[in-house]
Order: sequence, then structure tokens, then C-alpha cells
Amino acid sequence: MRDIDQTDSFPAWVPGAEAEAVAPEPQAPELIVITGMSGAGKSRTAAVLEDLDWYVVDNLPPRLLKALTGLISPVGGVRRIAVVADVRGREFFAELLSVLDSLKSSGIGHRIIFLDADDDILVQRYESVRRPHPLQDEGRLLDAVHAERKMLEALRSRADTIIDTTDKSVHDLARHVRILVAAEGELATRVTVMSFGFKYGLPLDADHVVDVRFISNPYWIGELRNLTGHDKAVQDYVLSQDGVAEFVDKYVDLIASIMEGYERELKPTVTIAVGCTGGKHRSVALSERIAEGLRNRGSRAVTVHRDLGRE
Repeated sequence: MRDIDQTDSFPAWVPGAEAEAVAPEPQAPELIVITGMSGAGKSRTAAVLEDLDWYVVDNLPPRLLKALTGLISPVGGVRRIAVVADVRGREFFAELLSVLDSLKSSGIGHRIIFLDADDDILVQRYESVRRPHPLQDEGRLLDAVHAERKMLEALRSRADTIIDTTDKSVHDLARHVRILVAAEGELATRVTVMSFGFKYGLPLDADHVVDVRFISNPYWIGELRNLTGHDKAVQDYVLSQDGVAEFVDKYVDLIASIMEGYERELKPTVTIAVGCTGGKHRSVALSERIAEGLRNRGSRAVTVHRDLGRE
């Protein structure tokens, strides 16, 4: 009896599964180093990146940066890393430039975002929060600011982006950072259109509430009673009633008209709650139609049916 080769286990006409499988391309590490003057807005910048789904580490010793980038996985897991590194690291912070050079020579690219502000503004901010400057010790606050600025000269000259926050509010800074680092789709406000039943209570997280109980209830139609707003028969019954389709179109136009304002004000999510009596027929059908209309106008809209199945 001859030895059976692995190729003998598949008929000739069956393509090898492994031959057809395409391995995922490794994802290049994406690293942002947030640094700069104390009080210039590094914490706010880190929070914005965290909201954009970056993995953020604050006050990391620079020598651990290379190990941290190893967390990035080709499939899922950590995709992008942001690190706040500044003079709080004391003697470890002095290693930052040499570590970044080492990362670059290893093929790991990075961007440096440097936060800055006028000295008098930095002093005012520290006095308002009543916290000591990392370099202050027993000396004057202004002396600590001057010492920090001198320590950061070389790093500032290497920065890819310098953000001067002297005249920026925290909202201005957040808007600037989002535009700087976010992909176009990440800037859009996410819309959740939620159906619900009034008899189960109002959703606590709703930004807008729409009462659709002005529409005749399919519950009182025998052949529709056990169906839901996902079923075409119910959708046709609801949307064919006088004025309903027009109402949906006008409501979608209204919401679409204010989405730009929500995005300008950095509101990440909007919840539209559409309610009928039990959350089974009318609200479900109209939620789906409203979400579809918003998607057609470029919004990122999904549906959630809170009370469907509770009856």
C-alpha cells in the first residue's frame, strides 16, 4: 500500500482551501505622540482621540513605545495608538527623541502633535486649576514654564503639527484635533433611530421624540395584529395612510438640516425615539423608513427596536 500524500485527500477538481485563502495584510502601526507644554491641552487632545477609537496611553515611559506598538493586530484588536509623553516622565522623558528615531528606523512611522500656548496663558490655566507644574518644585510657576519650554525646544522642532491653544476654547481644540486626525466618515454624527412603546415609558437617552400614535393602529386589523413593523403588509398599511409618507419625508428633511450643526458642535451621537402604543407596528415601520431616508441623505443611521417582542 502506497503512502498517501496530502494532495490525495482532495479530488483533482476540488480547489485547495488553503491555496485560495488570502492572508490579511499586516496593518502598519499608526502612532501619534501627543506632547508639548503643560497646560496647553494635551489631556483634551488625548480625550478626543480616545473618542475616535484610538487606544490612548497617558504618561508612558518612552522606552515602552516599541513594545506598545506590538499590540496592533492585522485583524481587529488595537488599530491605532496615541501616547501622551511630556515632562512628567522626568528622566525617562529625555529618551523620547532617541526612541522615536529607533521606531522610524524599524519602519514604525509616527506623528508628533505638539501643544503650545503663550506663557501668560499657561500660568493663568495652572493658577485656575490650583495644581503644581511638573517642574515647579519650590520655585515660581513662571520659572517652571520657562524651564519646560527650553527642555522641549528640540522636540518642538521635530513636530509634525503644532497647535497653539492660546486663543482656543476646549471645544475649538477638540474640533481642530478631530479634523486633523479623523477620516471623513469618523467626523459624521451617528444617528440611532429607536422605536419604542409609550406604555413601557419614554427612552431616557432620546434627543428627539416622535409620537406616531396619530396613525391608525394595525393592531386592530386582524390579519396584521400578529405581524410587526418589519413585515411589508404592516409597512404598506402604515405608510399608505393619508399624510404619513409626507410626514416622514418632512421629518427626515428637518433632521438632515440640523445634522451639520450637530457635527459642528462635536455631538458624536443623536438618538431619535419614535413611539407608538406598544412599540410593535407603527413605530417600527416608521423608524426603518426614517433611518433609510437619513442614510439616503448621507447620515450614518441605524435602527434599534427597544420594545419589539415585549408584548
